[in-house]
Amino acid sequence: MTSSEALLDLAMKMPKAELHLHIEGTFEPEQMFAIAQRNQVALKYDSVEALKTAYQFENLQDFLDLYYQGMSVLLKEQDFYDLTMAYLKRVHEDNVVHVEIFFDPQGHLSRGVSFETQIKGIHGALKDAERDFGISFKLIMSFLRHLDEVSAFETLALAKPYLEMIDGVGLDSSEVGHPPVKFENVFRECKALGLLITAHAGEEGPPEYVWQALDVIGVDRIDHGNRALEDEDLIATIKHKGLTLTVCPLSNLKLCVVDTLEEHPIRSMLRLGLNATVNSDDPAYFGGYMNDNYAALVQETQLTKEELYRLACNAFEGSWLDASIKKKHIKTITDLFQNVV
Repeated sequence: MTSSEALLDLAMKMPKAELHLHIEGTFEPEQMFAIAQRNQVALKYDSVEALKTAYQFENLQDFLDLYYQGMSVLLKEQDFYDLTMAYLKRVHEDNVVHVEIFFDPQGHLSRGVSFETQIKGIHGALKDAERDFGISFKLIMSFLRHLDEVSAFETLALAKPYLEMIDGVGLDSSEVGHPPVKFENVFRECKALGLLITAHAGEEGPPEYVWQALDVIGVDRIDHGNRALEDEDLIATIKHKGLTLTVCPLSNLKLCVVDTLEEHPIRSMLRLGLNATVNSDDPAYFGGYMNDNYAALVQETQLTKEELYRLACNAFEGSWLDASIKKKHIKTITDLFQNVV
């Protein structure tokens, strides 16, 4: 049996893919203050320490209120580049070799920041990190579900000149009261454009929202999906479709979706045969990047070597990479695990 120390070492060293990451959620307080100063934007907090103190949340909405305030300092292409590059440099240290990241264009458009400014800054950093660090990527444009479908269609129209930079479309923000069916028509158009589809469902919203993500908007992947475990038919359907769940352990803990990591459902998901993966969601706000999430699972959930292996492979299998590249990464993981007793 692999010791917890050996398992932890393995978790730190193995190559990783991150499939659920909001680039605006990687805003470390120090960088937020620096960019705010550069752009002469006044923040509600008078110091980095005061801002860090505010990073305590009782629910998703508490977090979102601060999240959108942090976004307010992003005004120029360089700001979006710097934010994205800081994240990529950080996860390179965690042996992340592939990222599929979300950005929230509506949160910036409403402040008068053009779609072009946002996507050029983010995509430019992704291309440079691919060249410098060997990190491959996919970029996902997310619609904000607390806004209406008209706004989503307007955003899609602005995105059309840049579709060569966009791999998929997601659905995020406040889940409760904003079911996926609200966006049925815009996702139909996204699919017609050849974009892959994912949606946040079953984090705080009921299993019915996960059903809608599957049946109404036809997702290729499910973000979170925790509450799917409340419905046996839903579990069977997700398995039958072979859909991946992009699970975020430390995020779930920080937002009080679970009370302790010991009771986190990720091991139950694996035992049920679901393709669960580990992701950081909004790491600057939730206290953990990829290695932090894996370390917490190893230390607090009695995760086994086989479960760790499955989580690592699931991330590449559930990614939107070409099959040959997935196979290459999974072979690297398999070889690494075979050398650890």
